[in-house]
Amino acid sequence: MNVEHPLPPGPRWLYLHGFASGPESAKGVALAAHFARQGVHLERLNMRQPSLEHLRLSAMMRTVREAIGTERDRAVLFGSSLGGLTASRVAEEDARVCALVLLAPAFQMGTQVRRNLGTEAMRRWETQGWLEVHDYAEKRPARVDFGFIQDMEAVEARAGRWPDVRVPTLLIHGREDTTTAIEFSRDWARGKPHVRLVEVEDGHELMASLELIQSEVDAFLRPFRVSVPAPA
Repeated sequence: MNVEHPLPPGPRWLYLHGFASGPESAKGVALAAHFARQGVHLERLNMRQPSLEHLRLSAMMRTVREAIGTERDRAVLFGSSLGGLTASRVAEEDARVCALVLLAPAFQMGTQVRRNLGTEAMRRWETQGWLEVHDYAEKRPARVDFGFIQDMEAVEARAGRWPDVRVPTLLIHGREDTTTAIEFSRDWARGKPHVRLVEVEDGHELMASLELIQSEVDAFLRPFRVSVPAPA
């Protein structure tokens, strides 16, 4: 007697927002609305894990792995900035990730933060234990503790400076980005036939390139396009 095992539904589509942002970010909401019109649910995860003040890359990665579901489930991960770094780090370890869409990913974020802040500001952050940032989701000043950098660099020390991603990847980055430098995306994508790097005349938020992003993603993810209903 043959027992039929039902196949799992199409891959979950998960959106990972960036640093000090949230699930209601303009880009995430716009992309979710775009795909909803095509019958695909893009779930926007809360990446403020365990909180913005005590943000940890390792906790963000656990959140994504849990959101993918069971061992038989699969996922397409969208990641913006720090969310892009998180998506890449999950993809290099978790075979359930079948494709990536990276928007201005924060590769080697520890290095970029140190360069952007400068030596003195980094010393103050480490000494006083927290850095004041703007919380884009709550629209107010907030703090992030120095453990964020320590945890991120611990992940990098364990896994390597660059995420070792082997799945099809669409990477879109603005040439005018002053937050996460495009040179890191260029270096990471170089020599990888499974990575398509699209450079645009835009800054970090990429909102001026939203229509182009939607068009690129539509073409790139056509093989993964299975109607995924929103949760009840």
